[in-house]
Amino acid sequence: MIVAAAQFAPIPGAITRNVETMATLIRSAGARVVVFPELAVPGYVPDQIRAEPNLWLAQEDPRLDPVRAACRAAGAAAVVNAAVVTGRGRPAITSLVIGPAGELLARYDKRHLYSPEDEVFAAGDRDGRFELDGIWFALATCYDNRFPEIAERAKADGCQAYLASSVLDVDNDSFERVYPVRARENGLYVVLANVTGSNQVGECRGGSGGWGPDGERIADAGTQHTGYALVQIPS
Repeated sequence: MIVAAAQFAPIPGAITRNVETMATLIRSAGARVVVFPELAVPGYVPDQIRAEPNLWLAQEDPRLDPVRAACRAAGAAAVVNAAVVTGRGRPAITSLVIGPAGELLARYDKRHLYSPEDEVFAAGDRDGRFELDGIWFALATCYDNRFPEIAERAKADGCQAYLASSVLDVDNDSFERVYPVRARENGLYVVLANVTGSNQVGECRGGSGGWGPDGERIADAGTQHTGYALVQIPS
């Protein structure tokens, strides 16, 4: 199976434009699964998301219809991260997994929030899993990856691949000290989707890609503004 780790620079608050970009990447990637970065739908702008509830999405929000149509056209699933309502007065940082028929395969709400996220969002309380073509996938979002027990539970549950939606700035050490370690210690394929451009975290330069179960880099999208890296995961 081919999994695409996609990257682009989301326009802050421009949901329609960002969703259009995501739909284009799904159609062009030629992958069975396409993973997008953290808060790719509204952009990583927690302060703006707190001030503008129109940036919160419902789980079946029609604003994601272009992504659903792209998934159907490409026969692909997409891991789409957005601010999604919870019923607790705050949205969650949520990965919605949209399947090849446009259906919802899974929802994962980020469990570990990093300042200033903890002032804006509600934390999740359960792990994210989905199955496609006989392969089980685990979901994690950015700061979650600093907690090794998430990947350990993925291994224990029989997952083969660990999909991380993140926003990592140019000084973040996760590329060396987190993602390859999660792969190597748990025998998992790790796929990271990171943003490019500037946002509330700072300057980000992509580097989306993957690590094999031995912890070695096997795909890297580099610093290109918009694109993806392809990771082959054995069936």
